[in-house]
Amino acid sequence: MTLWQRWLRQPQRVWVRRALFQIHLWTGIGLGLYVVVLSLTGSALVYRNELDQFFRTPRPTFMRDAPRVSPEQLRANAERLYPDWEVVQVGTRISRRDPTIQIELKRGEEIRQRLFNPYTGEDLGDATTSGEWFILWMVRLHDELLFDREGKYVNGYLSAVFTATVLTGLVVWWPGVSRWKRSLGVKVSGGWRRFNWDLHSALGFWLFLFALMWGVSGFYLGVPEPFTDLVDRFSDPNAEYGERTGDVILTWLSRLHFGRWRNN
Repeated sequence: MTLWQRWLRQPQRVWVRRALFQIHLWTGIGLGLYVVVLSLTGSALVYRNELDQFFRTPRPTFMRDAPRVSPEQLRANAERLYPDWEVVQVGTRISRRDPTIQIELKRGEEIRQRLFNPYTGEDLGDATTSGEWFILWMVRLHDELLFDREGKYVNGYLSAVFTATVLTGLVVWWPGVSRWKRSLGVKVSGGWRRFNWDLHSALGFWLFLFALMWGVSGFYLGVPEPFTDLVDRFSDPNAEYGERTGDVILTWLSRLHFGRWRNN
């Protein structure tokens, strides 16, 4: 029986499969917490715009021709409400997107930014709420593991390791021609160990393309240089930058990672 025949019928006896199983097992164990953290933060950040709207200080309705409180009156209101603070700066411009006036206050080394209603002079709340700071912290955790630019590279390389784990998982998943259909579902009556194996195997198969996309796109977003160098190497030097096939693929890779189907 040739190697290929043994692979098709009894892959568990092929040494390559056993070696890849060990790689898949130990990289999966090592990446367990990392994958959980990125999965949870990534799932939440899909709704980042909605979360920002929920947590931010409520804004008044924009009224273009409505009378506005003068900067002097806004300053006086801030000084009355915060007598222990020095008013450093009073904003003057509002927009339809953000119809508020930001006032900056200082006390010693401490700085605060508060939003005021430009039509009534009312103190609305913090310019950036604790909820918004938490969202920003979650963004840094997801993108940079809280380590700034160096963390972005670490994140990218860990995504490459995750990609290898996904690919080896596909090889490990193959149970042979006589049993492959059983690996598409979960048998609940075979004990918890069998259930755990079937669940892992089935989820790995059905989510393979998603996991591969997240791994490759995470690698690209953290360490883009190998991808852009590859595009530059094989693209027409006279083609318009951004419209080359490779550029389009990388753009879609980024959109798929963030779940953005349109260019906002």
